[in-house]
Amino acid sequence: MQGEQRARTIFLCLWTLVTAAKLVVAARLPLFVDEAFYWQEGQHLAAAYSDLPGLTAWLARLGVEVGGHHVLGLRLPFLAIGAWLPWAVSRIATRWFGNVAGWQAGSLTLLMPLSATLGMMAVPDVPMAMAAVLCLDAGARLLRNVDAAAAVKLAFGLMVGALSHYRFIGVIAVGFIALLLMPQGRRMLRDPRIWVALAVGVLAWVPLLAWNSDNHEAGLKFQVVERHPWDFEWTGLWFLVIQPMMVTPLLCIAMWKVAVAGTRAGDGTRAQWRYFGLVGGVSTLAIFLLGFFTDVERISFHWPLPGYLAMLVAVPVVLNGWPRWLRRTAWWTAGVGLTLAFAYYLMASSPALREQLAGYKYYPRNFAGWEPLAAAVRDELRQMPPGTTLLAGNFKVGAELGFQLEDADIEVLPHPLNDKHGRSVQLGLWGLLHDGRRNGPRLLVLSPSDQRYRELLDRYHAICAQVGPLPGPRVVSTDHGFQRFLLFRLPAQRSEGACVAPAMAWLDSPSAGDRVEVDMQVSGWAFKDGVGLARIEVLVDGRHVTDAVYGRSFDIRPAWPQSNDAQHPHVGFDTRIDTSGLAPGRHWLGLRLHGNDGSVETWQEQSFVVPMR
Repeated sequence: MQGEQRARTIFLCLWTLVTAAKLVVAARLPLFVDEAFYWQEGQHLAAAYSDLPGLTAWLARLGVEVGGHHVLGLRLPFLAIGAWLPWAVSRIATRWFGNVAGWQAGSLTLLMPLSATLGMMAVPDVPMAMAAVLCLDAGARLLRNVDAAAAVKLAFGLMVGALSHYRFIGVIAVGFIALLLMPQGRRMLRDPRIWVALAVGVLAWVPLLAWNSDNHEAGLKFQVVERHPWDFEWTGLWFLVIQPMMVTPLLCIAMWKVAVAGTRAGDGTRAQWRYFGLVGGVSTLAIFLLGFFTDVERISFHWPLPGYLAMLVAVPVVLNGWPRWLRRTAWWTAGVGLTLAFAYYLMASSPALREQLAGYKYYPRNFAGWEPLAAAVRDELRQMPPGTTLLAGNFKVGAELGFQLEDADIEVLPHPLNDKHGRSVQLGLWGLLHDGRRNGPRLLVLSPSDQRYRELLDRYHAICAQVGPLPGPRVVSTDHGFQRFLLFRLPAQRSEGACVAPAMAWLDSPSAGDRVEVDMQVSGWAFKDGVGLARIEVLVDGRHVTDAVYGRSFDIRPAWPQSNDAQHPHVGFDTRIDTSGLAPGRHWLGLRLHGNDGSVETWQEQSFVVPMR
């Protein structure tokens, strides 16, 4: 009884602290770009969408209707599911392994970084995790005795999963494999009540199947074919490094011990143990193997979560068999993982802290700069003629600005990024894919940060073909330019002529992060298609220090033969800066590019280090 009381107290304290922390972070964390698009889908209610079934969008719509139009309101339904999940895992573990193990399983769900942070973002993995746990609970109960209540829970879980994500098909397949490997499972599948529940689950896929049938299987093709290379890549081995970090190493070992134990036959409670181990082990192993062939460019570290939740149910039994020191280390390591996960989200939600990551690999760019952009857009629209329409360069900009401005109907230019994320068809169905040829005053918003640099000039020329030569932009720069937007006041009538594009530049010296001498050599190149550059200011920490000498011969046309700047090949620049007056530490070198058309553009900054002298 004393052990049970202690385990219960720990769980309740952890649940209260973690839930409160999630509410605080969710209220401060800017919308991730996918969340913004789910909000936009929720403003255009439908049974299914090009990228997902309907449930995520419905929950997003419910959130803003009930909680108000802000990030916390949008995320409230997802936070509620995330708060429910540890209780659900705890109840499953209690039923099969006792009260102490039940409370401990709930506590581990609150400590494991992947499950602890679930719900802070409005993403489909939240309802999908809910569906997986519902089906897991129902399946374990049905192994012991088939009854109507458990069959109804199974049907409900299958419905929620079908409405959450295409990936839930994998959860269903894993569940079938686990049941077929067990004599109790094969016996269960012979009961007609199970097939009634499965039939209800199948019917929940009808809206998604209907959408695909009406739209040439666009969603299915994207999820199964287009987003994955289906070529063997050794990068799949990163799974073995990333996943132990996401769940903490000792907890990962304990879960795999559950999976291994699931391969052993047994009776009584052992049947449920096998079931949890097989579901979790088969799921995780399948995702690991698929990782050698599937999409590695987008975030996928969360894919194994349903399998981890299955194994987590039995993990307390494994941990209680370890030496006390190792058991305590596992708990404390999980706590450290939880702290680090929350620290990352807190950093992403703090402009000052986020700025410190500018230039590093883990800079959270998709969270950055949307509020300053919205403020600049409002300011520009106030100065433009009545009836000016907003035109976004890609779906990310359109969705994020849409949420900030409470406008779910911002038109978007065709962009490879829309295709890459499976959003072009949906934008077309809403009538929001703009061909750029309609007249009327427009404010065009581009995000050059979303384009690979070597492809950026091609993108600018494609936009010129769509809307005509571009006027001088207003630059909205966040975190030293690592999130950067360009705002163009397009004329009411389309202009014709050679493409006038935003300026492009590069700093050859110093390189990013270099430790510099007192007399710092600065060199590079810059050009502006259509009009050329008249002047280049050099900035240190945002302040003008000198003008560069512009016009040195530096031919970049082998890389960009389509460039039409008449000053080629004389687009190099040089200058020297005295750094003796700078404090030791990290500083930022920037450029302000003046076009011959009067445009002024601030370029992305580059860090350098002044050493102690």
